Amino acid sequence: QVQLVESGGGLVQAGGSLRLSCVASGRNFSAYVMGWFRQTPGKEREFVAATSWSGYSELYVDSVKGRFTIPRDNAKHTLYIRSNSLTPADTGVYYCAARRVPPALLSPRQADYSTWGPGAQVTVAS
Repeated sequence: QVQLVESGGGLVQAGGSLRLSCVASGRNFSAYVMGWFRQTPGKEREFVAATSWSGYSELYVDSVKGRFTIPRDNAKHTLYIRSNSLTPADTGVYYCAARRVPPALLSPRQADYSTWGPGAQVTVAS
C-alpha cells in the first residue's frame, strides 16, 4: 500500500499555470493507476484525470481537456498535474488517488481508488 502527499498548490491568476506533485511512499508505485480529483466548497469531489500504471493511457474530464496533463515518473514515485489557462472554476482542493492494479482500467469513480492524499489547495483569482 502506498501513501500519497500532494504539494505545489497555491494562488494563481486566471489564465496562469500551476503544477502539482503527488509523491508516493511505499513499494510498487508502477502497480497503481493514479488519479486526480478536486473539491470546491459546497460541491462534491469530482474526477479530474487518471493515468495508467505506464502513463501511456489517460482519461480526462471534459472541462480540463486540452488544458491539463498528468504525467507520471515511476522512477521518482511521483504523479504530476500540469494545468494551463486556469479559470476560477478550477479552484479547489486537489487530491491524488491510487488504485491497485489489477484491474488496470482507468476509472473516474472515487470508490475505485483505495488510497488518497490529504489534498492541496489551488485558488485561481479572477
